[in-house]
Amino acid sequence: MSVNDPIADMLTRIRNACMARNPTVEMPVSKMKVAIADILKREGFIRDYEVRDGESFQTIALTLKYTADRRPVISGLKRVSKPGLRIYTKRSDIPRVRGGLGLSILSTPRGVLAGHEAWQQQVGGEVLCYVW
Repeated sequence: MSVNDPIADMLTRIRNACMARNPTVEMPVSKMKVAIADILKREGFIRDYEVRDGESFQTIALTLKYTADRRPVISGLKRVSKPGLRIYTKRSDIPRVRGGLGLSILSTPRGVLAGHEAWQQQVGGEVLCYVW
């Protein structure tokens, strides 16, 4: 199946799995998806992720995180920069999501970084998505 925007597909799969209270979600793997999953794990939005070898292609499996009363830790995801409209930001204009309670993920010259990491490293870049 051909996907025009693999990052939006990843976010939609995570959103759907959270709403269905699924423990894991699988999707085709790419370097960008692995970098985003690594940031989500570091920031505490997911439990873990692993890259699995399939018969014809690799997949990435995310283990989602829930609270004690079975509510998902990820309450929202939003794709910002799209293939039809790229959104770039300077270091001084890196967006804060939900007053600092959320996370912005950027693609910078130093790799895919969380918004606060990009600010500390004094780089800007393309705003990929928001997570809260």
